[in-house]
Amino acid sequence: MPAMKELILGGARSGKSQLAEQHAQESGLKVIYVATAQALDSEMARRVAHHRERRPAAWGCVEETLHLPQRLRELAAPDTCLLVDCLTLWLSNLLFAGQAATQADAGASIDCPLFREQTAALIEALPQLPGRIILVSNEVGWGIVPMHPVSRLFTDEQGRLNQRVAAVCERVTLVAAGLPLILKAPPTSA
Repeated sequence: MPAMKELILGGARSGKSQLAEQHAQESGLKVIYVATAQALDSEMARRVAHHRERRPAAWGCVEETLHLPQRLRELAAPDTCLLVDCLTLWLSNLLFAGQAATQADAGASIDCPLFREQTAALIEALPQLPGRIILVSNEVGWGIVPMHPVSRLFTDEQGRLNQRVAAVCERVTLVAAGLPLILKAPPTSA
């Protein structure tokens, strides 16, 4: 199977993770789940446990909260499907680890080298990686403009990241109410 990158977008509880898991299972490749969440409270710990229980026991699992491009380079192989769930939590981790959120909250201009370096490295790495890569991300920009500066920063950066990742992926799927809508697909051969 040739290398393929896929972005699956959707809102909260849209079914995007389940679709990504289905595509990973159907790939016939060895699957490694790349988790970006940090279980910092009991509610998030329950969400992580729910995802873990749903996955096949044979799948590998690696946690990476900040340096995702480097980890993908280490794990990607022609016989492997990497399922990254999700870019939204990874982005949040970067914004808070790099102090961008604090800067936005204070009304200061944003200077976050960690965020800039890691997101640029992801966009550079994706086209070069062998195997199958499935990335899950939230579509957060369909509501009203958030009132809080940190929320506005997050919404803006999530939208920008989704656009950049979609541009380098061969397939992009939007999921709403559990129903997939293909936004971009590789050309079919005759």
